[in-house]
Amino acid sequence: LSPQVGGRIADRVFDITRTFPLALDVGSGRGYIAQHLTKQTVEKLVQVDIAENALKNAVESEIPTVSVVADEEFLPFREDTFDLVVSSLSLHWVNDLPKAFKEIHQVLKPDGVFIGAMFGGDTLYELRCSLQLAELEREGGFSPHVSPFTAVADLGHLLARAGFNTLTVDTDEIQVNYPGLFEVMEDLQGKYILRMGESNCSWNRKPLLHRETMLAAAAIYREMYGNSDGSVPATFQIYYMIGWKFHESQPRPAQRGSATVSFGDLGKIEGIL
Repeated sequence: LSPQVGGRIADRVFDITRTFPLALDVGSGRGYIAQHLTKQTVEKLVQVDIAENALKNAVESEIPTVSVVADEEFLPFREDTFDLVVSSLSLHWVNDLPKAFKEIHQVLKPDGVFIGAMFGGDTLYELRCSLQLAELEREGGFSPHVSPFTAVADLGHLLARAGFNTLTVDTDEIQVNYPGLFEVMEDLQGKYILRMGESNCSWNRKPLLHRETMLAAAAIYREMYGNSDGSVPATFQIYYMIGWKFHESQPRPAQRGSATVSFGDLGKIEGIL
């Protein structure tokens, strides 16, 4: 999943027809974005992650890279340093998302661009619903077992509050099929834990689920969402965001009231043409 999303972020970088002398990958992990970029687009890349082992095991890239162990919420760089900042599926795991966005905005140069991806609110809805129904039935109540996700409307507001303009936010869904609920949870708690963190990160979470509840949840999952071949789907909703740091050369919206054509005239456009 991480390499796939990293490739889609790289595609968005390629859509911008310019070369970026210095770029920053926030929460880079093993370099899932860098492996898709080229020297013609990014001349030098700084990879930042709080997990030192992930940086040490980063995949090779043709771009010259520098690795820095640091927290995404406390970027150790001067203001107006980078021409481009990218991030793939790591900001979901930070404690203070508004502060992380402000840090990214601060280290960007004027007219620099931030391109990132986060998990959306519908991620793992099949798993969450199955666990909640099973807990209600077997234990008379439920607590969250999957970390909370950001709503798309909130994401736009947070980017704007951090100072970004010319915002673009779009959504995509990736569906992965598993043999059953237990395989879904094992995958989330195993190889994806550093990059996804989809076990619950809340301090006051319930420590464990009873065996009977887990078996009931597995049955509910298969009954409500199961595929015809016996597998079950796990849906991951991805938000892709693009935001620019202000510069005088950027186009600005026209002043309110300066329009010369009314929206009411749009119905007459076919006759005019």
